[in-house]
Amino acid sequence: MENLNRIKGALADAGKTGVWLAGQLGKDPVTVSKWCTNTTQPDLQTLAKISDLLQVSMRELIVNKNG
Repeated sequence: MENLNRIKGALADAGKTGVWLAGQLGKDPVTVSKWCTNTTQPDLQTLAKISDLLQVSMRELIVNKNG
C-alpha cells in the first residue's frame, strides 16, 4: 500500500501515541491505527485537528508524491 500520510511519524516526533490521539479526537483507537498504517485516510477536517494537536502543518502530515 502506498503511503499517503505521515501521521505515525508525526505522532512519534511529538512523543504521542495513537491511543492519545484517538482520545483527543473522540475516535476509536482502531480508526487511528488504520490512519497510521495508511489503510484508510482521515477527512480534511480531522487532518486539520490532528495538525493542531500535534502542532505541525497539515502539509507536514501529507506525503509529497512529487519528490
